[in-house]
Amino acid sequence: MSTPISDTFELQLRARQRELQARLQAQRGGARSRADVAADKRERADEDGMNRNEAFDLGTELGEREAAELLAIERALQRIADGSYGLCLQCGVRIPTARLHAQPTAERCVGCQASAE
Repeated sequence: MSTPISDTFELQLRARQRELQARLQAQRGGARSRADVAADKRERADEDGMNRNEAFDLGTELGEREAAELLAIERALQRIADGSYGLCLQCGVRIPTARLHAQPTAERCVGCQASAE
């Protein structure tokens, strides 16, 4: 599906991908190791009076959510590349453009998504 609409979604997905990658890199302290970043987070949590495990868990959860979104973006970009973007992976029906605008990484039509959940 190399159409103007898929090109639009590709630009949108790539912009979000760059944003998430930059955010993850900043959360991890750039080129620093994950262990160093984790130690700094725990130290800051102690200084701020937060429970160190709560602060670490929050940072880890945010990173996992962003990593999951990056994976969904990668899959959507692959579907654009192979021409299947915008088609429901389950039933093959075209996903409405309005749904793709709301959720550009959508893999299923609304009906199939509801069944999957």
